[in-house]
This record gives sequence, C-alpha cells and structure tokens, in this order.
Amino acid sequence: MPALPEIGSSLAEVALRTAVVYAFLVVVLRIGGKREIGQLAILDLIVLLVIADAVQNAMVGENTTLWGGLVAAATLLSLDKALKVLAARSRPVKKVLEGEPRLLVREGQVLARAMREEGVDLDDLEMAIRGHGLARVSEVGLAVLERDGTISIVPREADPQHHTRRVLP
Repeated sequence: MPALPEIGSSLAEVALRTAVVYAFLVVVLRIGGKREIGQLAILDLIVLLVIADAVQNAMVGENTTLWGGLVAAATLLSLDKALKVLAARSRPVKKVLEGEPRLLVREGQVLARAMREEGVDLDDLEMAIRGHGLARVSEVGLAVLERDGTISIVPREADPQHHTRRVLP
C-alpha cells in the first residue's frame, strides 16, 4: 500500500489536515446512513466521542498551540458553512450530502428491503409508530425515514380526532 504524503504542522498545514479529516468524516458518516446520525443511542455517542478524540491529532499534528486549535476550529466551521450553502443552492449536492426521504411502510405493509438498506429495525419502526399514537404497523398508511433520520408516520385511515406529532432526535 502506498504511503500517504506527510503533512506538517504549520498553520496552513493544520487547515489542510483539518479539511482532509472533515471531508473523510462527511463521506464516512454519509455512507453510514440517516439513522446513524438522526437517532444517537449511547453506543453511537461513544463512537462519536472516540472519533473526535482519534481525529484531533490528525488535524493539528504536532501543533498544539492555541493558534493551531483556532485554525482547526475555523476550518471546520468554514467547511461546514460552505457545504450548507452549497447544499441550499444545489439540489443534486443536497441529495448527495443529505440523501432523500425513504418510504418504510405503505398501507400497513413493511417494506423490508428499504428497512434493511436504511438500517432501521422493526423495534425502531414500532417505537416511532407508538410515538405517533398508533399501536400497530397495520394502522400506518405511510412511514417515511426523513433525511434527518426521524421517522414520520401518516395514519392509514384519516381520523379527524387523530393528530400525529413529529418525534425529533
């Protein structure tokens, strides 16, 4: 395997290191799927904290100065803002970065392939269904995994007395 080029720890190199780590994490977390980000369980939080610690040295290298940390933070914030602006201006970029909503249940029938591909298990789906005031999958008209990882539920039969609520992560 070829060796990666060595990047030093000057302030410009800290910015470059930080940008590389940021881009890598965006790609890896995007591949991980919507549910991995939208609904943090305790194990997900632990992984996130450990990743943060693991990449810190990769971003600043030997530069442990205040300026090195500030440059890394400024680079992260700038890249984050730039990607958000780009996503807001370009539908294809937004689709790549955030994905698309995905139908999980249609007319009471669980779409097993979509559930599997999105990494949503039946327990998660049933919890979302209960959170929207329904008791069974058969009562669901539509269940949609949103781009932010939440699951929206539309009851199967329109009941004027039934109001759904959106459960946020």
